[in-house]
Amino acid sequence: MADKNKQFVKAYDDFADAIFRYCFLRASSREAAQYITQETFVRAWNYLAEGNNINNFRPFLYKIATNLIIDEFRKKKPVSLDAMKEEGSDLRLTNDRDLNELIDAQDAARIMARLDGKYRKVVILRHLDGFSVKEIAEITQEPENVVSVRIHRGLRKLKEILNHG
Repeated sequence: MADKNKQFVKAYDDFADAIFRYCFLRASSREAAQYITQETFVRAWNYLAEGNNINNFRPFLYKIATNLIIDEFRKKKPVSLDAMKEEGSDLRLTNDRDLNELIDAQDAARIMARLDGKYRKVVILRHLDGFSVKEIAEITQEPENVVSVRIHRGLRKLKEILNHG
């Protein structure tokens, strides 16, 4: 089990930020992205603790995260800013850098949200997370040629969005 502990810690160190970014671009909020990221690693740990092996952590983690995102959208309820304030959410930012990062992330998320989900997922996996077409096919359980076509069409649609607002 010591080997599995080391593998898990290395996987967390190597992939936690990327998994969070992936979740943030697909989830409804920063809090949802944090929850999904945490739950992704909890489930990976539980899988290892049950005596299973993970040969390639990266696609395994993305597959878990993708499934959790789908689950999150299924149970998603609309939330207003007023309701968040009533619940005690702190909507303040601590400095200008936080504000700039939030605006950039919100702009990127808003633009990506305009892409159909099947395109958004593969474009994020390919161009933000650096997965190969083969790896994306494993994660999405789609044929490689379908993934390639979706990436190409997704990028074309993204260019249209950027060019025409």
